[in-house]
Amino acid sequence: MSYGLSPRRWRAAGFTLVELLVVIAIIGVLVALLLPAVQAAREAARRSECLNNLKQFGLSVHNFHDTNNRLPPAGANDEAPNFGRGPAGDRWGSSWFVYVLPFMEQGTMFDKFRFDGSGSGWGADAGHNVTQAQNAKIKNFICPSSPLSIWCRGPYNGVREIQAPHYVAIAGGAANLLPTATYNETRINTGGSTAGCCTGGHHSSSGAIIAGGTHSLAALTDGTSNVWMVSENSNFVFTVSNTKQDYRSSAQHGFIIGWRSKCTPPSCGNGNDQRTFNFTTVRYPINHFSRATDGLPDAPGNCGTHGVCDNASTNYPLNSAHPGGVCVLSADGSVRFVSQTTALDVIGRFVHRDDGLPVTQ
Repeated sequence: MSYGLSPRRWRAAGFTLVELLVVIAIIGVLVALLLPAVQAAREAARRSECLNNLKQFGLSVHNFHDTNNRLPPAGANDEAPNFGRGPAGDRWGSSWFVYVLPFMEQGTMFDKFRFDGSGSGWGADAGHNVTQAQNAKIKNFICPSSPLSIWCRGPYNGVREIQAPHYVAIAGGAANLLPTATYNETRINTGGSTAGCCTGGHHSSSGAIIAGGTHSLAALTDGTSNVWMVSENSNFVFTVSNTKQDYRSSAQHGFIIGWRSKCTPPSCGNGNDQRTFNFTTVRYPINHFSRATDGLPDAPGNCGTHGVCDNASTNYPLNSAHPGGVCVLSADGSVRFVSQTTALDVIGRFVHRDDGLPVTQ
């Protein structure tokens, strides 16, 4: 029986197409707004980890100083406890990384190294120390933001898996960093041998951790908080054709070797092999050569002109993949992030240990 009522019309629950598209659009906008914040938070965490790595270097260097009453050399020479003995005159000393290994919970590796110059290293020798360091992965050597490999290019005595740190000791500053009317830096060598492989760029011993020699913290008369000791070499440099290159001073042979010449600048003559590994003389602004407009030549040749090439970058700029600057360790053990806009003459006051000039940052 019909009572004249129309059948009830039921609407299925759910979104219409238009409503669904609106929801998707809103989600897309929210993601677009949140993604930069998430990326910034992740980079902040990576930068914090990088600063902590430098803090650990500071502790290890100070522990070395407490034990030996001196800072470690940036690179030992062939009269110091050395990394190895190859053909006549081919004796490379250890880098500062090697000397601080016992203070970075790497004493087991350090105890296996030989420092007697007999069958211990580079060139014609068997490569004992290289074998001990093979495949060792030290966490504090790695900047989490760096796009660079953690291994050296090698092969190095037939071994490629030697860690190449993303950090570098600061041996001092080139002569052009400070106005000559105010300060005249004389602890500089430029050049090296005439061979293309061995022309070294600008070398300084005006900093905290120097090649072929050493001193105590008391030599830092500018004050330990005013002298930079370690920073980053953790990003590519670019050529004028926008080709990226990994020319950092650890890239070729890893963390083990540092210095070959039996001298400390300025006493190194042009007949010496002045390539340096794992330490730098600051010559350029932070993050220099980071784009084609200020890039290196596509074929830089030897290291003498720019101090930056594929086989020992004496003047590789302090650089990083952190947006806007680099992380730096001062000699008092403090760490900070330094802007890439910092003027070169200001940087110069921080990388010389005893220039006596006021610092502002």
